[in-house]
Amino acid sequence: MKKPLPSASSRRADIIPLKEGLEALVRAYRLEGKLNEVTVVASWERVMGKAVAQKTKEVYVSKGKLFVRLTSAPLKHELVMAKTRVLELLNAEVGAQVVTEVIFL
Repeated sequence: MKKPLPSASSRRADIIPLKEGLEALVRAYRLEGKLNEVTVVASWERVMGKAVAQKTKEVYVSKGKLFVRLTSAPLKHELVMAKTRVLELLNAEVGAQVVTEVIFL
C-alpha cells in the first residue's frame, strides 16, 4: 500500500528559501571573505570591459589586495591613474569592502 503524499499545509515550519540556506551555510563555515574575493576576480571582465580583459594576463586577490598583471604598458599607466575608481567599481560589484588596494603588475 502506498503512503499518501503530504499536503502543502503540512510542511514543516522551519523550511527556508534556498538563498537563505546557502547564505547561512557560507556564514557557518566562515567562507564569506573567500567567496567575495572569488567574486571580485570573476567580475573583473564585466566591470572593466572586454578590451581591458583581453590585455589582462592574471587577476588574483591576496590579503585584501587585488593584483592585476597586464600585457600593455599604456593600459597599465591609464589604470594606475584611475586606481581609486577601479577600486570603487569592484567593491560596488560585490557589495562589500573586499579589496583595499589595487596593484597593477
